[in-house]
Amino acid sequence: MPTIRPFRDVDEHNVKNLYSWGGTIPALKGQFVQISSGWDSDQELAEIGSPGATYGNTVSLRYGTKPTVTGVLLSGQQALGILLWDVREVDENGERLIFNRTKQHQMQCALSGQAVPIATRGMFLFSGVQGTPIAGQPAYLHNDGGLVAAAAGATVTATKVGKFLGPKDSKGWVLVDVECNG
Repeated sequence: MPTIRPFRDVDEHNVKNLYSWGGTIPALKGQFVQISSGWDSDQELAEIGSPGATYGNTVSLRYGTKPTVTGVLLSGQQALGILLWDVREVDENGERLIFNRTKQHQMQCALSGQAVPIATRGMFLFSGVQGTPIAGQPAYLHNDGGLVAAAAGATVTATKVGKFLGPKDSKGWVLVDVECNG
């Protein structure tokens, strides 16, 4: 599964914070995403259910953003960008993060319904690249939401999302210059 390390170079002008995650949870940072429900200026927040247990004679609602993104599942789809945070509901101990905002921000993750940061351009240290990338070679989308090197079976229909800035290191990490046109 693809993921990114904290080493990165991203301009905040290239980060979109308009969309919430609409796919299965958990979703890991480093995954390329596409728009599944677009943004509209007339949209208000959506009611997304209760934050936990419900009790009689109480009203406890959660609200979230209506525009959503999902993971890229086909290499020919157009990617909006790359997830910068995980999307989770619980921490490593199974505790619900909605009740512990400090832990949520320490883990750098968003909850369902919350806007998740998506980078459309930047330089990332990326893991989970299929094939053997070469410096200067184009990076294409893979069916798992990650990247594939051209020599590893990227077809003519695969979407180019950047270029590799070097080969994989001994741990499988490679520096990638991402530039999504989405």
